[in-house]
Amino acid sequence: MNQPVARLHSLRSVQLRIPTLAESTDFYSEVWGLSVIEQDHDDTWLRGTGGNHHVLQLSRSERNGLGRISFAVRTRAEVDEAGRRLAARGVPMLLEPQALESAGGGYGVQFVDPEGRLIELVAEVHAVKPLDRDRAVPIGVTHVVLNTVDIDRAVAFYTDVLGMRVSDWSEHQMAFLRCGSDHHSIAFNQAHWTSVNHVAYEMPSMDHFMRGIGSLKQQGVTPLWGPGRHGPGNNTFSYFADPAGLVCEYTSDVAQVVEDEWLCKVWRRVPELSDLWGTAGPPSRDARSHMAGVEDRGVLDLITAAEAAR
Repeated sequence: MNQPVARLHSLRSVQLRIPTLAESTDFYSEVWGLSVIEQDHDDTWLRGTGGNHHVLQLSRSERNGLGRISFAVRTRAEVDEAGRRLAARGVPMLLEPQALESAGGGYGVQFVDPEGRLIELVAEVHAVKPLDRDRAVPIGVTHVVLNTVDIDRAVAFYTDVLGMRVSDWSEHQMAFLRCGSDHHSIAFNQAHWTSVNHVAYEMPSMDHFMRGIGSLKQQGVTPLWGPGRHGPGNNTFSYFADPAGLVCEYTSDVAQVVEDEWLCKVWRRVPELSDLWGTAGPPSRDARSHMAGVEDRGVLDLITAAEAAR
């Protein structure tokens, strides 16, 4: 039986491709609470209050899409070993293990999942000094929910190849996967096409979570759905649309998993379990439309074009 290619330490950052770079940069830095740490003509890198150099990269594009999901591993040697194991499995690599020239540096490997998503494993990224956590702003990215056309294949890849563990299912519609003690850092939602459902940002506490929502409200930004508390994961939630129409979430209090004690369960998809507080109700048609996103083949088109040119 093949071993996972690496032992993931944490979800580090997400790259989003958008046609609204200037507007989205202003939103995430002036409204959402992240801070610009580096910027050029086509990209903006933003940090939270935690120690990661950046947690979000916004990249100029003609349409919305996922650029890259980056996971931290602990050492350069683990990145090299991941490269060897990916090659042995025949997983397409877009970047073999090497020093990274992008913002934050580091040493990483980049490869492609079955639906064309670009995944990065990276070590030795530049650290930054943590910021004041009394402010009602995000620490960083805590999870990403991805729409998939084949939830079983997606779960199989991320558990078998990346070593993630399934924490819970929401019937056969959603699967919640973890790489550390947080209940989930990736979740998959069965859908008609591949796309980003939403990106969630961790607030230090429920008080910060509510104060953050209040700050957004004062700036004229109202939730698509929330505030409430989910059953699976037990986390608080409030979802918003950014200028590109992508969904971003404030969340806190995610369930912590003790590996030898946690029992995976299948949750029923009923309103009283999607929102334990009963404050949010079911998501509106508008919220569901934003979460569906637009079809995103990721790097599959690039791979197809390269193969055709050979």
